[in-house]
Amino acid sequence: MKENFTRRAGRPRPVAIAPRPAPPEPGALAAKVRTMAPSMTRSMQRVAETVASDPAGCAALTVTSLAERTGTSEATVVRTARLLGYPGYRDLRLALAGLAAQQASGAAPAVTADISVDDPLGDVVAKLTQDERQTLTDTAGALDIAQLEASVTALAAARRIDVYGIGASSLVAQDLAQKLLRIGLIAHAHSDPHLAVTNAVQLRTGDVAVAITHSGRTVDVIEPLRAAFDHGATTIAITGRPDGEVTHYADHVLTTSTARESELRPAAMSSRTSQLLVVDCLFIGVAQRTYETAAPALHASYEALAHRHAPRERR
Repeated sequence: MKENFTRRAGRPRPVAIAPRPAPPEPGALAAKVRTMAPSMTRSMQRVAETVASDPAGCAALTVTSLAERTGTSEATVVRTARLLGYPGYRDLRLALAGLAAQQASGAAPAVTADISVDDPLGDVVAKLTQDERQTLTDTAGALDIAQLEASVTALAAARRIDVYGIGASSLVAQDLAQKLLRIGLIAHAHSDPHLAVTNAVQLRTGDVAVAITHSGRTVDVIEPLRAAFDHGATTIAITGRPDGEVTHYADHVLTTSTARESELRPAAMSSRTSQLLVVDCLFIGVAQRTYETAAPALHASYEALAHRHAPRERR
């Protein structure tokens, strides 16, 4: 694997160049569009939204025809295809044809309608269930497996792990730290920004810092991650914005679904669902890599807490 060097805060830092990921599967195209759209230019958004909404029609168009249909240029169409993960427009057309075939067979998921103030609770349950399912599907479709593998490798070998999160993301940070603690790793979650930075400057090579921020621009999460990065720790960002500032200080980036926000359902709810999926993937991956020590540690923690879950005798 090749290495190049990126300078951060006056210090050279080796950054491994991961193999280029394979193009998304046809079924993941719509999820990729929803995830990447916020970071695109308006003209690229038009192209992306057009191909996602009418894959059958766009699959039959040449690059020139699609540019004319979206009021953009051929270069914009090609750049959009590459940003979505396809080497060129020809590969995108093949994916569009595959997605159109899936939709024709009824395999494509439906888009969830917003919840209204007068919706019956039965409809609320159905809409939330579909929205959660869509969020998980979108996150799985956008997740870079090579980055996930690299993150698992770093966590499994870590001397110490710090996890940073604020607000709703702090709950996810605590979940990850607690999971890792139960399999014998030294992991701590930090939601206080001052303590987070104080701990981050103690990290060194062989340690890992994980930042969780849906927006990718939460200062209280970026600052400790940057400190950990500058002190030699391996850094991981879990974010809904792959172009966010947090990724400037991340060796590995794990992208979550970009949720639609409505009046009755803040985006934080869906973002937490997608973050928890990524956390579970990391945990299972680490547990697999460290099974010989993880299994006894899990058993020991279960035995230590078993008496707290046993029914108490009535007196």
